[in-house]
Amino acid sequence: MLQPMTKRPRLVDDERGTLSGDPSSPEDFSYSVVIPVYNSEDIVDRTIDAVLEVFESAGLRHQFVLVNDGSRDGSWDVISARAAQSPHIVALDLLRNYGQHHANVAGMREATGDYVITLDDDLQNPPDQALLLIQKAMEGHDVVFGRFERKQARGYRRLGSRAISMINRRVFDQPPGLAVSNFRILRRDVVERICGSRTAHPYITGQALMFSSNPADVLVRHDPRPVGTSNYGLRRIASLVLAILFSYSVFPLRLAAGIGFAVAGGSFLLGLFYLVRALFVDSSVPGWTTIAVLLALMNGFVILLLSMLGEYVVRTLNAVSAVTTYHVARRVSS
Repeated sequence: MLQPMTKRPRLVDDERGTLSGDPSSPEDFSYSVVIPVYNSEDIVDRTIDAVLEVFESAGLRHQFVLVNDGSRDGSWDVISARAAQSPHIVALDLLRNYGQHHANVAGMREATGDYVITLDDDLQNPPDQALLLIQKAMEGHDVVFGRFERKQARGYRRLGSRAISMINRRVFDQPPGLAVSNFRILRRDVVERICGSRTAHPYITGQALMFSSNPADVLVRHDPRPVGTSNYGLRRIASLVLAILFSYSVFPLRLAAGIGFAVAGGSFLLGLFYLVRALFVDSSVPGWTTIAVLLALMNGFVILLLSMLGEYVVRTLNAVSAVTTYHVARRVSS
């Protein structure tokens, strides 16, 4: 039986930010698998068994960090029982539902492996495909994403993924041809940069792109969810898009400024037109309607711009004042 994974010396060259030595095989390193858990009482036990089987069969030193993200069902009872029985499993119970990316950060800070793998709790990321991520990482890549052959998800989720991918390319300089997903492996130095970053709105995919120097992807399967439906609905996708835009990009502010310049220019030309007309053309129209429309338009835009600035101020305040973006209520390990 494999021995429990212990904290290993860091293999990071501080000057180059890369692993020292020549990684010849996956057995040379240890791996932490971080799994955010949310309302998955009926399937998380099967997920744990599947991941355990893969890593034990491959003979890889491993640790599993299961993070209960405020589940309303019995998910915590399941994962805490498994953690109490196995030396390879650590279970964290967050105080409330903070979101998948916060749960991933909590798991990464608990992880001890040379590499950290993140995957979902619903078996849509087949655990055996993690070996493909590991093999690709052995080529010297500090981050490897799973590129799904065909994503088994509803249409709105696929559209949401495309929208987020477009934002990633604009905001995080995602390289052309690189596919990203929540199924990924990150080298220890990248994990430490993510855990050390001070943000109230973590976004692991974008931060992985920001803090890596040699990202890659590899083709993997994406299986249908065997039990229940996805917890990642349209509202969560919209919330993620807004978090990315307002926390990592000035694009909304610049867009509002551009619209403001366009509206101001149009208003100036319209005012000039009415001024010339009043000077050279007799008119019986008093112009109150025009004034009312212009005032409403301009005031409305001012309110829009102030609201946009207010959103940035609130998020800046959160980032400056927040010591941690989540709280762990309970921790279980054998």
